[in-house]
Amino acid sequence: MARNPQRRTALVDAAIDVLAREGARGLTFRAVDGQAAVPVGTTSNYFARRDDLLDQVAERIHLRLRIAPTGVDGAEPREVLTALMQALFWRIAEDRTGWLALLELRLEATRRPGLRAALTRTLRDNLMGNVAGRRESGLAGDDTMTVLLYYAMTGLILEHLTLPAVLEDMDPDALVAEFVARSLPAS
Repeated sequence: MARNPQRRTALVDAAIDVLAREGARGLTFRAVDGQAAVPVGTTSNYFARRDDLLDQVAERIHLRLRIAPTGVDGAEPREVLTALMQALFWRIAEDRTGWLALLELRLEATRRPGLRAALTRTLRDNLMGNVAGRRESGLAGDDTMTVLLYYAMTGLILEHLTLPAVLEDMDPDALVAEFVARSLPAS
């Protein structure tokens, strides 16, 4: 197996692009080689099996979609949480390809038990990381509120990235603010 970490990351990013554009059935080593503009056979030098590539894609997508909380010191808890959720929404909207690839992975996981197990671990770790992050940061709310906001955001993002006309008369920032307002008890 080849060991160049930058090349491996470039191949995984190319796989994300192929997955978002072509779906899981179009994700081949040859397609990734073409997307990454590398010689044919390069991807197979880095990944022994397609499942290995899919596992790496799942991990990479979550790294690409992370946000770093900034500028929240001293703000009211509802404002802080609203700003974080809005930043997350727009970060994911900016990387539409990454999120669409994640949707494709979810669909493919319904047919591939190995991918299902790996993706379940990744998504569960992400969800539990959000719960732990809220606890550690001292943000208002509880674990259930965090889970509810996670799934409310998932639904909003799904509509926005796949069928944006459904919500064309609605402001995503206002919807996120309302999610938070209805989730947090009055202070």
